Amino acid sequence: MLQDQKRTLSFLHLQTSWKSQVMLSELKKQRGIALPLVAMNLTWFVKIVVTTIFLGKLGELELAGGTLGFTFANVTGFSVLNGLCGAMEPICGQAYGAKNFRLLHKTLLMAVFLLLLATLPISFLWLNVDKILIHFGQKEDISAVAKTYLFYLLPDLVATSLLCPLKAYLSSQSITVPIMLSSALALALHIPINIFLAKIKGIQGVSMAIWITDFVPVILLALYMFVIENKKEGRWEQGGWLDQGARDWLRLCRLGGAFCLTTCLEWWCYEILVLLSGRLANAKQAVGILAIVLNFDYLLYAVMLALATCVSTRVSNELGANQPVSACRSAFLSLAMAAVSGCIGGSVMVGARGTWASLFSHDKGTIKGVKKIMLLMAAVEIVNFPLAVSGGIVRGTARPWLAMYANLVACC
Repeated sequence: MLQDQKRTLSFLHLQTSWKSQVMLSELKKQRGIALPLVAMNLTWFVKIVVTTIFLGKLGELELAGGTLGFTFANVTGFSVLNGLCGAMEPICGQAYGAKNFRLLHKTLLMAVFLLLLATLPISFLWLNVDKILIHFGQKEDISAVAKTYLFYLLPDLVATSLLCPLKAYLSSQSITVPIMLSSALALALHIPINIFLAKIKGIQGVSMAIWITDFVPVILLALYMFVIENKKEGRWEQGGWLDQGARDWLRLCRLGGAFCLTTCLEWWCYEILVLLSGRLANAKQAVGILAIVLNFDYLLYAVMLALATCVSTRVSNELGANQPVSACRSAFLSLAMAAVSGCIGGSVMVGARGTWASLFSHDKGTIKGVKKIMLLMAAVEIVNFPLAVSGGIVRGTARPWLAMYANLVACC
């Protein structure tokens, strides 16, 4: 009896030790993917913060108009492009897990073409943004500045149409360090370019600085893919680049449509607040307050987005390799990390709200408004982290309609 108990305890100890090692191994894999993505996302959102600071230095009207213009760009442009590109995550992730490199190659080219095609109607909207904003009750002076800002931001649609597929292609293979390094270089160039262009061209220069620095990671990641990654691993010869059929396009468009609607709903719930604030009596101050608050929220969203992309990559890779148990393990571990990260993020937001407001404005009314809104947003972020990771899990399983229905119900 005693020997049986010892054997049972020994077995349980070995089983617990094995589970701990498996979870630790999974945690290391996710850390290797997520940390560079967090850094990359932070650099992108810091660029937004830097842009907002330069707009604020140009004046209150430029800050309000530029913020409104960038909000319109997010609502009608970047959310759509990022959403359509989301279809690459499950396709490329599962293709990489199954070692189907031909599918990886053709999906990249198809996604680039799809996003470039989508920029045509988006550009038309941007060129008529002043009429649209005035029709919905925005002030004429703010709308005019927003149009100027967006006109000089048009090339960024092309940059985003190239950059998003390149990042999705590499991150689906757990290649994230080159993305981080190229983004860091773009940020390092963004500040001096902003200083130079803002002095000579004003708000037009601030807008131009965004797409100029966005093309830096596009060029670097394209060079990495062509010169190093594919040739070094011997996958270039496997082809598949132009081997697209009707079924491939149907699958990409079907997934892309659902991902696009899901992403747009997630982005719009915040951006619509900025658009509505432009209709208030003190529109300039209200838009400025929300811009400052959302800039901090963007920093937290950088972490959320990295965790979501990480779990999407891990789940899709394991499913592609026909390892559903490992996919479930990755999902549960990511949800636990998201819950902890949400509590930390909310606490940081509460503690930093006073200091953060003073970085952008010295107006007492603006600082007071920022403190109040950030306190409310801190509670929201605690829930947002697990929600974002849940969306990443759904993306990895190629079932975006589940997230789409959930977002539709929430918005209604």
